[in-house]
Amino acid sequence: MISQVTCGIKISVKTSFEGTYFKNYRLHFAFSYQITIENQGKDSVQLQSRHWEIFDALNHPEIVDGEGVVGKKPTLKPGETHTYSSGCLLASPHGSMRGFFNMINFSNSKNFRVIIPSFKLHAPFALN
Repeated sequence: MISQVTCGIKISVKTSFEGTYFKNYRLHFAFSYQITIENQGKDSVQLQSRHWEIFDALNHPEIVDGEGVVGKKPTLKPGETHTYSSGCLLASPHGSMRGFFNMINFSNSKNFRVIIPSFKLHAPFALN
């Protein structure tokens, strides 16, 4: 598990290789990831949007921006956590992801960015 704290918000990431799939007549490697967002601060916050940079050893980097996470904009009081799962398909058995969440602090109405630490996506059979 990879973790990082930014502005009192801890982001933890777990990854898993899910298998290979054919899509549009091409082989893809499927990965899932579980993100846990923990409010270690003293103010209530809400996740507004996300930004992902997806790196695939056989393709150009892909940028994904969107509102919330899996259709939700969770609000976290101090000490609360929110966990969600998602995934991606790569053309290669090797890749990585990194990004950030845009959040708002309800105490002072300020927007801030929380870093999602870089994490690797590797199919176990492809590791040395």
